[in-house]
Amino acid sequence: MSDTSEYETWISNFCSLYGHDYYVEVAPEFIEDEFNLTGLSSIVPFYREALDLILDFEPEANVKISDLPLIQHSAELLYGLIHSRYIITKQGLNAMSEKYQKGQFGQCPRYYCNGCKLLPTGRYDSPGMETVRLFCPNCFDLYLPNSSRYLNIDGAFFGTTFSGFFLKMFDLDKPNLKKQFELKIFGFKVNEVSNVGQRMKWLRSLPKTEEEFKEYEQID
Repeated sequence: MSDTSEYETWISNFCSLYGHDYYVEVAPEFIEDEFNLTGLSSIVPFYREALDLILDFEPEANVKISDLPLIQHSAELLYGLIHSRYIITKQGLNAMSEKYQKGQFGQCPRYYCNGCKLLPTGRYDSPGMETVRLFCPNCFDLYLPNSSRYLNIDGAFFGTTFSGFFLKMFDLDKPNLKKQFELKIFGFKVNEVSNVGQRMKWLRSLPKTEEEFKEYEQID
């Protein structure tokens, strides 16, 4: 029998797979707390079998060999949904912060963001809607990952809440919206009401008054 120190858990193995470096390892004690899993049993097929697989419990004797690929797929779905809940806890936020500080999620491609680090996020909390997006805390825009290896990660595995929690939890550089490219002709700034005038400045502006917030909330 091999030494227990050499044993790799399902969670460690999953997070070490190619294209899975956006994930952090969820603490087993978080998964073992049934309160943290509320509502997931109705979403994930083979829920109990998938949970046992994630926690490295011995499978039940009546599990069919033909069901093993389905259970593995369900375990990946279940882990992703648990992951989205874990990363908004203090422990999970700290784990994601380590990756963020190392720039493991990439940098904003926008020139005036000066290489601002990105955060993985989802536009939906339900799985199967859209793949993961990357959020820039500087320009507040979303981008696709620059590598195809991340395009199979469901955005729900990071969810809509994480980025906001992260910005409140950690003291990041304040968004710098002053630097905007200005279109000029022979050195003169083009009027913004012109047909060729720039639109990016007001598109990136954040609402400031109550009326602007109401108008912003009505935008789909």
